[in-house]
Amino acid sequence: QVQLVESGGGSVQAGGSLRLSCVASGYTYARMGWFRQVPGKEREGVAGIYTGGGSTAYADSVKGRFTISQNNAKNTVYLQMNSLKPEDTAMYYCAADRWPSGLWHSQDDYMYWGQGTQVTVSS
Repeated sequence: QVQLVESGGGSVQAGGSLRLSCVASGYTYARMGWFRQVPGKEREGVAGIYTGGGSTAYADSVKGRFTISQNNAKNTVYLQMNSLKPEDTAMYYCAADRWPSGLWHSQDDYMYWGQGTQVTVSS
């Protein structure tokens, strides 16, 4: 059964940190990503990781602040978010892809999605 389960969201003050987790089941996924969405705006890619080699990619807006990582033994992908800003407030989604073909931040390339976890950063 395919399932992506996110956790770790919450409310934090600006400058604080949160770590999101995504436990994946069902398949071996070649690429996983974190996306976020604010009501009324398009979903945007935040970070991606190729699970085979571990290479990562980030949106410019989070480079140097966010880190995506994985624990293959636990089938889990993490998003460590530091120096959080109010503009990071969004619903964060984990996504998985078995056969990546396009750009890591293209949501159309991901077949499987979690239910989302809310991150709220107050000023």
